[in-house]
Amino acid sequence: MPRVAYDLLHPEHRTTSVVFASPHSGSDYPWTFLRKTVLDQYSIRSSEDAFVDELYSFAPKCGAPLLKAGAPRAFIDLNRASGELDPAVVEGVSAKGHNPRIASGLGVIPRVVAGGRAIYHGKLPLREAQRRIDMYWRPYHDILAKLLNQSSQVFGEAILIDCHSMPHEAMDLTARGASRRPEIVIGDRHGASADSQIVDRIEEAFVAAGFVTVRNVPFAGAYICQTYGRPARGHHAIQIEIDRSLYMNEKMIRPNGNFDTVRRRLKQVITEIAEIGRRKEPLAAQ
Repeated sequence: MPRVAYDLLHPEHRTTSVVFASPHSGSDYPWTFLRKTVLDQYSIRSSEDAFVDELYSFAPKCGAPLLKAGAPRAFIDLNRASGELDPAVVEGVSAKGHNPRIASGLGVIPRVVAGGRAIYHGKLPLREAQRRIDMYWRPYHDILAKLLNQSSQVFGEAILIDCHSMPHEAMDLTARGASRRPEIVIGDRHGASADSQIVDRIEEAFVAAGFVTVRNVPFAGAYICQTYGRPARGHHAIQIEIDRSLYMNEKMIRPNGNFDTVRRRLKQVITEIAEIGRRKEPLAAQ
């Protein structure tokens, strides 16, 4: 089993309501798991948001905590509900209506990685799926909820930046006809998970750092944004997807020559986003 459920980097002083979190950058692949998979060492990592936690590592210096998953996405997907169990990969589970994520093999215990490649031969026992949920999913979400509640209590609001990466080809359709290929997708579930003023400022920060941005297409935000984004209560959740090809060799899963440059540009963005959580003016009345 992976050694830890999560890694939490605290700032020396908490000065902003913003929380940065990376649920898919876990890279601890235990041998017991690798022994079960039919994939090679590169394919099993193809759904991982490799190095995203490193890209956002400046967050604690800006007064914001940074939460990183310990378990990899191919092992358990923290951006799914704990009940999204796939009967095609977990024994003793019955289908409950149509769920497009489960149907595509991307439930809380994934059946496939990127490109629809199967992870296992056969199924896992239900007790194994439940053990993963109890040991990794629940602790991650417990600490995430605690951090956001702390933000709300101290600052009067909570802003979650849910940090992800996307394969370069994910934007092929969106890029058609565009003058510049999008590099960042900002997801707020089409306005349902965050106040538009906050999302506007986040987009402005990425644009000022030279990134080409779009909103909600093709990624609007999944379980985490849906669960933690409650703008009417002052809880805002925004998903950020960054094109992996900007900073890494996607095939070999290693940083490319632009990694340090992208990380420096993101420092500027992180600084601006942290500043949003230090606002002295209240949001305009809804």
